[in-house]
Amino acid sequence: MSIEIVTFGCRLNTYESEVMKRHASAAGLTDTLIFNTCAVTAQAEKQARQAIRKARRAHPHKRIVVTGCAAQIKPESFAGMEEVDVVLGNQEKMEAGEWQAVSHRPSAPLIRAEEAAFGTEKARVNDIMSVKETAAHFVAGFDGRARAFLQVQNGCDHRCTFCIIPYGRGNSRSVPMGEIVAQVRALVENGYHEIVFTGVDVSDYGKDLPGTPTLGQMMRRVLAAVPELKRLRLSSIDAVEVDDDLYRLIAEEPRLMPHLHISLQAGDDMVLKRMKRRHLRHDIVAFCERVKALRPEMVFGADIIAGFPTETDAMFEHTRALIGEIGLTYLHVFPYSARSGTPAAKMPQVPAAVRKARAAVLRAEGEKQVADYYRSLIGTTLEIIIEQDGMSGHAEGFALVKLAEPMPVGSLQRVTVMRADGHACYA
Repeated sequence: MSIEIVTFGCRLNTYESEVMKRHASAAGLTDTLIFNTCAVTAQAEKQARQAIRKARRAHPHKRIVVTGCAAQIKPESFAGMEEVDVVLGNQEKMEAGEWQAVSHRPSAPLIRAEEAAFGTEKARVNDIMSVKETAAHFVAGFDGRARAFLQVQNGCDHRCTFCIIPYGRGNSRSVPMGEIVAQVRALVENGYHEIVFTGVDVSDYGKDLPGTPTLGQMMRRVLAAVPELKRLRLSSIDAVEVDDDLYRLIAEEPRLMPHLHISLQAGDDMVLKRMKRRHLRHDIVAFCERVKALRPEMVFGADIIAGFPTETDAMFEHTRALIGEIGLTYLHVFPYSARSGTPAAKMPQVPAAVRKARAAVLRAEGEKQVADYYRSLIGTTLEIIIEQDGMSGHAEGFALVKLAEPMPVGSLQRVTVMRADGHACYA
């Protein structure tokens, strides 16, 4: 009699899955599987379809609901799967009323036999570009997680040539500051020591709000209004959009974690121009140098696409060299995946085998960077937030630390690193 959510993709999906779970429970849904899909790559869509088919074989009588970015972009494709009962768009999945409607819709075996008699539509997906606001959805807690995720922004106004996500998320829209403060306060009162701000393009925060507050201004207000909050972390950042208030927080606010994940994508200027990114190589170098000068312990991560159309060996080498040049540590590497409807899909493509090989090279570079960083922490004392079964946690700079003995999940603990390898630090 359970509700199970399978979440693919980003931290924003993780947050939204918790909202959906609460809406579905309140609607009285039982025996329901919800798939919150991702559309970043073709592989992500493929994995979702495979998981849906496997779930139907294992649970022939459960209701299956599919939502998320892939469902928003290709609703007819998922509605055409006989394993699927209902398809909800990214806006609909966040509305309690939609889950009430789902609860009154029969499950797959009955639908396939008597669908005409019910006259219900299988896919409920609106025009995401028509959505003008992002509501604050209050989530009191996150099942099985020591840190809480909070959506502060959704959508994206930019149109990078490789990216399909704006068509799944719509244009950029921000949650008002007062609502963010209220949610942070509620999460802290419920025992969360660390909160992660998430969104599609978090750096664009506030441009659609009265007075156009910046991301840094919003974060300063949150930290001032909720002094009990121990740790605040950003899920990602666009380096050229960082405002002076955020730079000031980086320099002066110890509660802002020294870990920034950069939306980089490439380290070659021609590739970046063809991607229609907002930065060039020197912008990223300058950003990292400025941040390191303000806060030497800062650790950087980055998203990188390997084998973007027209990328030559020399262009790829510029990206590979940038990793060591600016000290990127945590890398999310993706072989380029052509998305139908994007300009990059029409450009001359790099062979799939070359894309895969280049991605492997970048991942190896990332593994070396992580191992070097972890070894540099040997003998240091770190504050970690205890996760999972109480036997591990993440430090301020997001280093994974494994423990010899269990500690209370969700608590903050100071530990000394005794040894390290490429997988974790051990305390």
